[in-house]
Amino acid sequence: MTSAKIVIAGGFGVGKTTAVGAISEIPPIRTESWMTAAATQIDKLDPGTEKTTTTVAMDFGRVTVDDSLVLYLFGTPGQPRFWPMWDDLVRGAVGALVLVDTRNLESSFPAVNYFENDAQVPWLVCVNLFDGVTLHRLADVRAALSLPAHIPLIATDVRHRRNVAQALLAVVDHAYAKAAPGPDSSYQEVQFA
Repeated sequence: MTSAKIVIAGGFGVGKTTAVGAISEIPPIRTESWMTAAATQIDKLDPGTEKTTTTVAMDFGRVTVDDSLVLYLFGTPGQPRFWPMWDDLVRGAVGALVLVDTRNLESSFPAVNYFENDAQVPWLVCVNLFDGVTLHRLADVRAALSLPAHIPLIATDVRHRRNVAQALLAVVDHAYAKAAPGPDSSYQEVQFA
């Protein structure tokens, strides 16, 4: 049996806690705290969002892929005041799934920049399709985020277990490809239904 640590990262409110909860075979460990009126200037979401809690440390879950592989999932907090924790959460990870929300793309830049410049793990970007709706073509998202061709870009609705499983396996495949000898390849955009 082999275990691997996968980090699920991204900006505030992109679906990290939802993704961990959708796939974890154990009750996920969540460090959620109520968002209060005192934090309205710090924890800002688009109007109409029904989010009432926020992750203040991490989310944790586990999923057994098969008899030989168990994934341990660590969801990062999204607010800037908690970003210093990311280095500790990423330490020892084999890869990262960076979630983005095209309704609020500017909140994605810090996470993309972190993994591009500071984290030393293979990573890919996943557009979270809130309510299963595609708002932009993946090629346009790649251009907006200035993602190099060697960074995989996928899209899925992370509320569904099967979709999160496919996204996590894409992270594992990407990490394996980065570890295997040979030329680096470019990845096509993929959307999971």
